[in-house]
Amino acid sequence: MGVFEYLSVLLSVIVGLGVTHILAGLSKMIHHRKTFTVFWPHVLWAFNILIMIVIIWWGMFWWNGLENWSFFRFLLLLLYGIMLFFAAALLFPWDLANDFDFDRYFFETRPWFFSVLTAIWLIDIPETVLKSESGLRDLPQAYFVLVGTQLAFGVTGIFWSNRTFHKFAAIQWPVVTLGYLATTTLAQIAR
Repeated sequence: MGVFEYLSVLLSVIVGLGVTHILAGLSKMIHHRKTFTVFWPHVLWAFNILIMIVIIWWGMFWWNGLENWSFFRFLLLLLYGIMLFFAAALLFPWDLANDFDFDRYFFETRPWFFSVLTAIWLIDIPETVLKSESGLRDLPQAYFVLVGTQLAFGVTGIFWSNRTFHKFAAIQWPVVTLGYLATTTLAQIAR
């Protein structure tokens, strides 16, 4: 088993636990829908993090072409997976009471959640640059717009509890992220 295969098994387990935690939380929301106080931006963030995990998990496949691994790269990707798990875990507490208030919970955990989200983007920068420098993938110009936008929203989310901002942030994330994926994918197809 090569280094990439070894790492991909470990990463798959870690991010797989994050996916499982989100899906279990959403399932409990459905089961207890009559007693839970739901906050739709929280639900949207659950789907956003699922999308993020899938995108990053898929993006890890580019590392398959790397022959020479360093402990730094291994550690960076491992930290990436851990942060993705934390983002998922912060969305739903492990034990949900039947009368759980997701609105209150979202704003109580907001600084932690957006700190982890910001850390994920800060890890994504060296990870993406290393892939580019290793010749594994191109670094699109749109990447800088994506990262700048998401970092700005992440840092703002840490410090600002304005409801309108958080509703907008939950919507902008998939629009900007999926827009980035669409434009970069179309650019690759056009080549």
